[in-house]
Amino acid sequence: MTALRQRKGNRGKDPGPSVQNLKPDCTAEPRERFATVGISLGLLCCIYVATLHENDLWFSNIKEVEREISFRTECGLYYSYYKQMLKAPSIQQGLYELIHDDTTESKRTINILQRMNIYQEVFLSILYRILPIQTYLEPIYFYIYTVFALQTVYVIALFITSWLLSDSWLAGALSGVWYILNRVDTTRVEFTISLRENWSIPFFALQVAAITCYLRPQLKPIHQRVVLWLVFVSTFCFCLTWQFNQFVLLVQALIIFTLDCLDFLTVVSLYLMQVLSLLLVWLLQFCNSMILGSLVLSFIVSALFIKHFQKILQLKSDEHIFKFIKAKFGFGATRDFDASLYLCEEAFGLLPLDTFERLAGTVLLYPYLCTLSVLFILLLLVALSNLSTNGSGQASREKEDRTFRIRPDVAYNLLHTVFFGLLAFSTMRMKYLWTGHMCAFAAFGVCGKEVWSLYLRVLHCNTKTTVISRSPSNSSLSFYTVELMEWIRLKTPKRAVFAGSMQLLAGIKLCTERILTNHPHYEDQALRERTRQVYQIYARQSAEEVHKVLCSVGADYIVLEDSICYERRHSRGCRLRDLLDLANGHIMDGPGENEPDLIPATHPRFCEAIKTDMPPYSTLFTRVFKNKTFNVYKLKKLKKKNKAENGP
Repeated sequence: MTALRQRKGNRGKDPGPSVQNLKPDCTAEPRERFATVGISLGLLCCIYVATLHENDLWFSNIKEVEREISFRTECGLYYSYYKQMLKAPSIQQGLYELIHDDTTESKRTINILQRMNIYQEVFLSILYRILPIQTYLEPIYFYIYTVFALQTVYVIALFITSWLLSDSWLAGALSGVWYILNRVDTTRVEFTISLRENWSIPFFALQVAAITCYLRPQLKPIHQRVVLWLVFVSTFCFCLTWQFNQFVLLVQALIIFTLDCLDFLTVVSLYLMQVLSLLLVWLLQFCNSMILGSLVLSFIVSALFIKHFQKILQLKSDEHIFKFIKAKFGFGATRDFDASLYLCEEAFGLLPLDTFERLAGTVLLYPYLCTLSVLFILLLLVALSNLSTNGSGQASREKEDRTFRIRPDVAYNLLHTVFFGLLAFSTMRMKYLWTGHMCAFAAFGVCGKEVWSLYLRVLHCNTKTTVISRSPSNSSLSFYTVELMEWIRLKTPKRAVFAGSMQLLAGIKLCTERILTNHPHYEDQALRERTRQVYQIYARQSAEEVHKVLCSVGADYIVLEDSICYERRHSRGCRLRDLLDLANGHIMDGPGENEPDLIPATHPRFCEAIKTDMPPYSTLFTRVFKNKTFNVYKLKKLKKKNKAENGP
């Protein structure tokens, strides 16, 4: 069996007879026409998701506040900074306000550019200011159309990846069609527009396409340099737009390391592109310690120096992620509130089995599994060969005509889909990193000459083969949320501070520009602790204790949601009130088992008891707004010894 060590550092040499030498001359094909197919599919996907968004929300026919409310949870928080930049008197003033922000977290001034990945909002706001489009296009449409346009980039990247793997434009077309048909499992961009993953994953797909091109045999040095720059640019954009970039790049670094250990390739430059991208983002985010202390940087340094060591930077910003991973994979139960919030969210659970039913229904799953199985067996065979031979000698060269081999770009994409498939199985939210590439990989299996030639060789047929190759509705918008936002905007001071759930407060900041006590961007230890304290409004705590906590964070108003106080969406043990009871050591509501060390609470649940309007609740809180979903209470500032707190 042949070894691939000869290819290392010597891409220009003839690798000898192999399956890829049976390819026809692609230069004779009208590449421009085929490229048009990829671009057309990308534009079709863009128009498709934009149409779905319009039809679902009737977006062009609703009020501005209703449009903003459609940016739910953290989406509203991110969009609010785009809106804030546009409202600033100048670009310089807007940047200054982001760097010295005192409205996102009460009683604190934070650097938003350091804390969050919002450079895309900054860039878009600047672009909107300088382009002559203000009279033709509203800011909100400029924003959402840009995100939808990135779907074009995504589909084109899948088209290129599949085309490069199979040398057939039909494979590229098939990957694009499958991506669109499996929209439910490949993207959720039409209803979570501002999520960081919708900005970053298209760049990640582009990076995978560039790596696939870079690993192709016999690539000219000048082309290698150009493609390597594309790898760097796409990796940088991916890292800049998503806070979870380090975990994705860690999986990718493991893939590269595995291929290196199995003697498929030695590409130090890919490691360097990851490191340079992360360091540049680290600088742009004002030396964010979460990036510098990431596992991926430690792993790459260890791999490059062939020595394992652990960096100890006393980092706490992402410790909740590791607690979540530890509990998720059964390394001990946890009552940690932050980790439990992740564990109980459906998006962070296991991949639902109905996902495979949908993928099978579009005839994507079967060719994917066939391609995966065949190529994985081939990978193991070639890996064993690589590890058992030194790659030199006449005997090795004589075997090349009669043994199997696998190209580095194919090997990379195979391990890419395996690793990210395992990640998707373990955490549903990560499936969007996998399903898009799944379309490209399956299309390669259907249209790739290499795969079909492999089938024929197994059957001892060593002949050269050519393979041809709903109606408008506002149901998702809440009338009661709109009513709440309008009341806050018209009836409360502009510097009023609001406490409540993270998801609702993000919308309050976007729609009313009021100050928050907490928000959904959870990558900060101090914010997580503050959120746990504020959430005592849904726990079994005394009125005095809740009032004390809220005053300590500067709250003027609290917004209580019946959907949380009387939640039924999650099962017992995963409702927010249950998580708080467990964290406080209290027995949970309702029938069911409780751990033996839990004790009954001495106070009623605050969100229920406050509605009685009896002392001490009426002494400390005044209800100022109510509808069928929300109750808003104003905190009374009580006088203390020798000191009085400021009035409302």
